[in-house]
Amino acid sequence: MANWQRTVLRRAPVGFRTGPAFAKGGRERYDLTPDTQGRFERCLSESTQPDLPLPSRAARTYLDVLFFHPFEDGNARAAMLALAFILAREGVLLDQVQPLQATRWADDTEGAADLAVLLGILIAATQRHRT
Repeated sequence: MANWQRTVLRRAPVGFRTGPAFAKGGRERYDLTPDTQGRFERCLSESTQPDLPLPSRAARTYLDVLFFHPFEDGNARAAMLALAFILAREGVLLDQVQPLQATRWADDTEGAADLAVLLGILIAATQRHRT
């Protein structure tokens, strides 16, 4: 993900943030604890669990990036790239992403479930268009 950020933001070394992160013009603060990066990496590793449906894994990964805010800048873009990566790894390239580009809250359980449902719909629509 750091390499993606470096490319997208056109910046020299980009790594996991070293202090609190802010979003929405400073209205949201994401603190940093000694285990934040490790917890984030463990959550991302769950994106490969074969017992979870693909839409759920992609939604979870997207929301994990938003929740942990691993970078000082560009976390919304990183979340979308991570979601696309999870899908592409399974051979799914969505026909449209516009419905995904809405404000999402990482701690919204119902919203997370809705995102997984929406991804399932978009995946199915893409598959119908390609057959």
